[in-house]
Amino acid sequence: MRIVIHAPTAGALKRARSNLKNLLAARPDAEVRIIANADAVKAATESPDPSCDAHVCLCENTLARMDMKAPEGVATVPAGVEEIARLQSEGWIYIRA
Repeated sequence: MRIVIHAPTAGALKRARSNLKNLLAARPDAEVRIIANADAVKAATESPDPSCDAHVCLCENTLARMDMKAPEGVATVPAGVEEIARLQSEGWIYIRA
């Protein structure tokens, strides 16, 4: 099972992290990624979560717009929506947090 969770707001990031933990508890073999863009990027940089950060990808477009850098250990993608579309085209299940 491959799941991409989209988090565009701070609240959505909080829900996405909870979803990630619940999914991995139920399905430890699942591949899960959280794609954070817009306001969720700021939330991810200001409130890291070591139990989830290895699964988070931050939108580089948003980072540039906010003049921010990704924290160490947190991956980035050039464009969040493009990454979501790419993953869906490869059969990943999309969930909006």
